[in-house]
Amino acid sequence: MNAVTTISKPLFSYRKYWAERFGAAPFLPMSRAEMDQLGWDSCDIVLVTGDAYVDHPSFGMAIIGRLLEAQGFRVGIIAQPDWQSAEPFAALGKPNLYFGVTGGNMDSMVNRYTSDRRLRHNDSYTPGGEGGKRPDRSVIVYSQRCREAFKDVPIVLGGIESSLRRIAHYDYWSDKVRRSILADAKADILLYGNAERAIVEVTHRMAKGALPADLDDVRGIALLKPAVPEGWTELPADDLESSDEGARAAGPKTVIRLPSFEQVENDKESYARASRVLHRESNPGNARPLVQKHGDRELWVTPPPIPLTTPEMDGVYELPYARGPHPSYGDAKIPAWDMIRFSVTIMRGCFGGCSFCSITEHEGRIIQNRSEESVLQEIGNIRDKTEGFTGIISDIGGPTANMYRIACKDTKTEALCRKPSCVYPDICPNLNTSHDSLIQLYRKARELPGIKKIMVASGVRYDLAVKSPAYIKELVTHHVGGYLKIAPEHTEAGPLSKMMKPGIGAYDRFKQLFDQAAKQAGKEYFLIPYFIAAHPGTTDLDMMNLALWLKKHKYRADQVQTFLPSPMALATAMYHSGSNPLRPIRRGKSESVEAIKGLRQRRLHKAFLRYHDAENWPILREALKTMGRADLIGPGKHQLIPTWQPAGTGGNGGEGARTGRKHKTQRFLTKGVPIPRK
Repeated sequence: MNAVTTISKPLFSYRKYWAERFGAAPFLPMSRAEMDQLGWDSCDIVLVTGDAYVDHPSFGMAIIGRLLEAQGFRVGIIAQPDWQSAEPFAALGKPNLYFGVTGGNMDSMVNRYTSDRRLRHNDSYTPGGEGGKRPDRSVIVYSQRCREAFKDVPIVLGGIESSLRRIAHYDYWSDKVRRSILADAKADILLYGNAERAIVEVTHRMAKGALPADLDDVRGIALLKPAVPEGWTELPADDLESSDEGARAAGPKTVIRLPSFEQVENDKESYARASRVLHRESNPGNARPLVQKHGDRELWVTPPPIPLTTPEMDGVYELPYARGPHPSYGDAKIPAWDMIRFSVTIMRGCFGGCSFCSITEHEGRIIQNRSEESVLQEIGNIRDKTEGFTGIISDIGGPTANMYRIACKDTKTEALCRKPSCVYPDICPNLNTSHDSLIQLYRKARELPGIKKIMVASGVRYDLAVKSPAYIKELVTHHVGGYLKIAPEHTEAGPLSKMMKPGIGAYDRFKQLFDQAAKQAGKEYFLIPYFIAAHPGTTDLDMMNLALWLKKHKYRADQVQTFLPSPMALATAMYHSGSNPLRPIRRGKSESVEAIKGLRQRRLHKAFLRYHDAENWPILREALKTMGRADLIGPGKHQLIPTWQPAGTGGNGGEGARTGRKHKTQRFLTKGVPIPRK
């Protein structure tokens, strides 16, 4: 095979497949009857997804399906099939090219279980919000059923569940290291990240007769090989930690050998090393292929895809989406659709690199932007074509609200960089932090006829926002509806350093500017800060100090987030290995990280975030005494919890007469709904 190029063919420049003559479908068909109406005798590609089919660019299967349709292919969709037999997977007949399998917009295990491994009973991506309509490890189960339905049809994996499990990974729910999902699903090829470029290239080449094994030069894919191809120079992952990277010769055909599945399964330090190397090889400008042995086969992972240009992004979002759920669902409510039906995506990616988050790992840290014209056109389409629109755009943003058109000042510097974050430990001096383009977009959107208000509901990266007080003023004056959610995640330096989040001082500065702007606008607005309990590197003392900060600032959390080790995250590597992959991993010399694994300690950390809940007072009293901080138990303002216990709470009785007393605090929900208390 050839070296993987850094040049990509424009997304919409391919010669269209012959089936283009059928034109665009009102909805991609979900039944043979719909195929008959379109005049199709077969599908070229059948997409199998764990989500209900909503034909809208916020849903992955809709983007991929419409993009392939625009390339001339006939695409059918099997959404949330009954996985108990292969029959539903044969409903559209045998696809001519391949099955495309995805778990949906969320990893199926994250979707199904809480951070305490408890079963969720609802699913926002299902009609009626009903839980249980997709299997655990959906990608694996769906792939097995596709193979049973038509054993000789290739299977292509995609979506976030596959993307974050593309190499050997720690699985929180089984508490073990699992193989690449490609191996477990027995599929032919895996596409990771935003896969538009890969899916178009793969599909056109397969239509011309290429086998999946022939596609190992396509960016953003993983496949299994019998051996490393001839002509490639292997660089062991150990060398990345033991020698100076700048002094090593790395030619165009260099591949990085990760520790094998068997090594990372049995040796936690090897796991941490593999995680560190994977994340350092994530810049499309300098990433090299990775190889990881799984038994007698080699898992081959090509470098990440080249980000889409603005015209390509516009093209993707301007495809002929029906902008609603498939008619087969009738009047059933799909909560995820109701949430985004009046929202607009303006960009992708995130250069924050938070160690616990999957956005950067999946979408990359180079921001991909839409043009003003494309965004304004979509707002007009929502106004004119979306039923129930009242003149309010519920969100204009993306993974982060305020990274639109923010990028490295120099493309050459960007192509060489291996840092996991552009804003940690400080904002990189090479990052252009201007918010002018975003302010201009907001103003033009507000001026559109029929638009009453443009809301910003995506989380704001506040350490960036403070670089542009004009942006904060614009945001607060015109785009906040009573509250704004931001995510400091913690107040203490220890856990913040493991999260790769800024110090609480950045939050204080943002709050100052936010409150100032709200006062000037004559508004009473609230900031809704989110915090994480039990993140690796967090001590009981850290949580106690966070609770004291919350009380001092009169915040009461109704719902809290406990750290969930998602596949492939750096924080998950800390949790599993006890080593810090943000620093070099050297045998016996790696920086250790304390992981909070015991259920009791995880509950304690969560209890500190909800210090005001009487149910938590007994465990907090016990912990404070053990920590030598019994002085924080009592009625004083400087104290955290009282000595008394209301009747019927915390497992023992107390002075029930005090249960109804009022607290002069501001409560907040993780869903972002503030409830001011008088």
